Amino acid sequence: MKTTEQYTFPLSDQVTRQKVSFKNRYGIRISAEVYTLKGIDTSKKYPALIMSGPFGAVKEQSSGLYAETLAERGFITLAFDPSFTGESGGEVRNVGSPEMFTEDFSAAVDYLGLQSYVDRNQIGVMAICGLSGMALTAATSDTRIKAIATASMYDMSRSISKGYRDSYTPEQRHKIVDYLSEQRWKDAESGKYEIGLHEIPFDENGNIIKMHQGLPDILPANANPVLVDFFDYYKTKRGYHPRSINSTSAWTATTPVSFFSFPMMSNIGMISPRPVLLIAGEKAHSRYYSEDVFKMASEPKELVIVANATHCDLYDKKDLIPFDKIEKFFRDHLK
Repeated sequence: MKTTEQYTFPLSDQVTRQKVSFKNRYGIRISAEVYTLKGIDTSKKYPALIMSGPFGAVKEQSSGLYAETLAERGFITLAFDPSFTGESGGEVRNVGSPEMFTEDFSAAVDYLGLQSYVDRNQIGVMAICGLSGMALTAATSDTRIKAIATASMYDMSRSISKGYRDSYTPEQRHKIVDYLSEQRWKDAESGKYEIGLHEIPFDENGNIIKMHQGLPDILPANANPVLVDFFDYYKTKRGYHPRSINSTSAWTATTPVSFFSFPMMSNIGMISPRPVLLIAGEKAHSRYYSEDVFKMASEPKELVIVANATHCDLYDKKDLIPFDKIEKFFRDHLK
């Protein structure tokens, strides 16, 4: 599929959008866009919000839509591409790295906090899908993040290393580690990084299915509803973007390695006394991640289940995304 559209949503006539960039503490340049309400008095200071996600998406997709909508409500907002993806730097492309992606949120705090019109004591994070886990992890070690909200939250470490609903057996987990270790030999010998699925599938006999593509270009008959949900966003006009990994490619085949080594949520209690808002769709296959993190997190915390919404509905369906609730959450806690 080809498209000349650079964004999956029209730019609101109420806001301005500006391309910016900054470096994280590893020296990787992060590409981002800042959204501001037109006519704001830049001699004053405003609360600011940072957005990223979903995992494998770019800032021209869901995170940009969230940034634009919350800018309309008076926040300074920033949507960014994580390291190695989209327009951001990193020599190897499409590497999924929980440590780097966690760092990228704090680097965005660095950038926003240096802007004269941003109140550095009123910076929050609104993250979507797989980047939500990295955002929560960032908040455990960065108290400059004063409040954090997530939508369709995914714990990618848990998902990749344990499977959907922790379904991998110990034997399967060992098979995955063996497979990834052998893949490293192949990459080292070839001098290039093969792409592959970040969640390793097994056949009916318990053997790894070695697939080297992401979402299919054509939806198969009787497809799993979860595949349909993702396909309808990433592979159709609704959400397709040529730089999105989920729309056009796949992660590097060895991406799962670091997710086995980097368990997120281990220090979730460190976010308290800062507040957490978790938003999930009633019909989302990922709902259990938000529910489990809610149980783990300390007060103050809140869980919102959106009636009749699937996982991807909360990417862009503004009639379902509870923006009023999100605005109130940040108004109440960024002060």
